[in-house]
Amino acid sequence: MNRINQKMKEDKKLLSIYFTSGYPKIEDTVDIIKNLEKSGVDFIEIGLPFSDPLADGPTIQESSTIALKNGMTSHKLFEQLKDIRSEVSIPLVIMGYFNPILQFGVEKFCAKCEEVGIDGLIIPDLPVDVYNDNYKTIFDKHGLKNIFLITPQTSEERIRFIDEVSDGFIYMVSTASVTGSTKGFGEETKAYFQRISEMKLKNPQVVGFGISDEETFNDATQYAKGAIIGSAFIKHINKHGKDSIPEFIKTVRPV
Repeated sequence: MNRINQKMKEDKKLLSIYFTSGYPKIEDTVDIIKNLEKSGVDFIEIGLPFSDPLADGPTIQESSTIALKNGMTSHKLFEQLKDIRSEVSIPLVIMGYFNPILQFGVEKFCAKCEEVGIDGLIIPDLPVDVYNDNYKTIFDKHGLKNIFLITPQTSEERIRFIDEVSDGFIYMVSTASVTGSTKGFGEETKAYFQRISEMKLKNPQVVGFGISDEETFNDATQYAKGAIIGSAFIKHINKHGKDSIPEFIKTVRPV
């Protein structure tokens, strides 16, 4: 069974962290992954930096710009991750935009993911119908789960189609804006979380965008299986360094 499916069966609310590979320094990727697992994170979203990250707010955009200047590439990421499964057992998901994957070669990219032990991909600009028609067989061949995003504006028909095509979890964007742009959740957002929960989808939902601390994590997971933190984590390592990761995780989910 894929590690994502196994993790989703655990009887607890899941915490995932997003970070940009190759940032702050190009060789920090593996250290951050290992430190996150030791700190009790349930799965990790590894950002593949891109020059035009449409869904990302200024904090993640800046980290991507610096990572690219550091020399981060798809080839470099796979080189860094080649031995990761000898040390890390939790699910690892690569979040990236479709253009670099297309340039790398979709089949070749998926094969490399399987080789190093990646469990799934999040590709915000790859529409579900295009994926289903053209790429799903490739992903399935290499044991990869493709994770799709939904927003408060996504129609019920499309959500149910995403649920039908998916086999991992659904990334539930808490807002229609970019990452890092919200502070806490209003009643409208909480009602959206409840509405999706009441749809009784076959895939669990994990909330992203706007989670930064224990309060927002608890709000996000009242109706969902888990939550992903990105911008707040990157801001923390900017200020305190990667060795302070355990302290950050404790502010979200105290022991």
